[in-house]
Amino acid sequence: MLHIFKYWYVFITSLILVNCLGQTPKIQPQMLSDDFDKKPPFFYKMPENLSSIDTSPGWHLNGQKILFTGTVYDVDGKTPVPNVILYYYQTDINGVYKTKESEERNMPKNKLGQTHGYIRGWVKTDENGTYSIYTVKPGTYPSRNEPAHVHLTIKEERIKEPYYIDDFVFDDDVLLTSKRRKNMNNRGGSGVIRFVQKENLLIGERDIYLGLNIPDYPESAKVDLNSGKNIGEDIMSFTPFHAFGEDKGTKTCPICKYGWYHGILYFVGNNPHWDDIKKWLTFLDALSIKKEKYLKVYFVYGNETDYNFNQRNLDLKRLGNELGLKKVALTFVPSFTDKNSEIYTNKINPNVQNTFIIYKRSNIINKHINLQPDEKNFNRIIKNLDNTTNEYFKLPRPKPQIDLGSFETD
Repeated sequence: MLHIFKYWYVFITSLILVNCLGQTPKIQPQMLSDDFDKKPPFFYKMPENLSSIDTSPGWHLNGQKILFTGTVYDVDGKTPVPNVILYYYQTDINGVYKTKESEERNMPKNKLGQTHGYIRGWVKTDENGTYSIYTVKPGTYPSRNEPAHVHLTIKEERIKEPYYIDDFVFDDDVLLTSKRRKNMNNRGGSGVIRFVQKENLLIGERDIYLGLNIPDYPESAKVDLNSGKNIGEDIMSFTPFHAFGEDKGTKTCPICKYGWYHGILYFVGNNPHWDDIKKWLTFLDALSIKKEKYLKVYFVYGNETDYNFNQRNLDLKRLGNELGLKKVALTFVPSFTDKNSEIYTNKINPNVQNTFIIYKRSNIINKHINLQPDEKNFNRIIKNLDNTTNEYFKLPRPKPQIDLGSFETD
């Protein structure tokens, strides 16, 4: 009896969730294009009412269940945007865009043999700009010429035509090589997913940034950021020399070793203001002690004027000892265009006073340029961290709309 009650409970709960979320099955009658390259089938079979949460038909397959979740931000990288539609489609667990006539979302092949299959769907961001997609982890193409991925297209209210952004790809995929990562366009921000596990579910967070690295995006909506990679992109690995701190005497990549939790990269180039630098380092060290293992802070000095390795190393050692730093690492590179350390990939402007890059799981969540060391800006940094501290599974989120115990064998 308990077993029967369990499944009736899940069934009733699922009906309530679907009703509340408004993901109705009413379908718009739209024709399928003869050529997806000329007219992508974004709207084909799209329901009239969309929710910020969707469960794909792939969830029923006997594979690894995953959840994509995140926030869609405006071009400033900070303002959440509601009512943005995300269309996704993917292969099945065998890497095939499989069609299935019995599935409501099924897309038959067009005249050119193109299809998105039936594992496809839409979400529409809520008032906080958030979205959630429950699905199955896709397989790699049988040819293994591409990493496993999920395609994404964006439709904004203020722009007539949808545009595609970088696919969801998976950090642990052996086909996602360093060369592929460096060649990514980062359309809408990085699409590299780094999963956390909650029971049998893999959860991947990806925030999306409207217009970012979209070539034809309206000029009036673009934001000119003049130092560092953009919010939503990944910090690229680099190897500064550590003069002071836990890794002193080595060339250790901050991102490779400490990229999982929050991190702050404090860059200073050709215009150092040492009194300000000391104030910032004192504040950041106290913050690091308070946050313990959940925050790593690196001072990266890249003054290319009169560079001398031994003198630079000695100067930063003295600075660390003078301030009595406990947690902050003091590092340096010959310049911010240096190729050997690969610092150049992060596009730091050496002529601004400072650049603060705040990241989480190697992804840039905020950036500040020319910050003065005062209480207002100290609190700004603290707020940046506090606003992104919680893991997904600590937040109140809706559950999947279907029975976790009922799967179809593909």
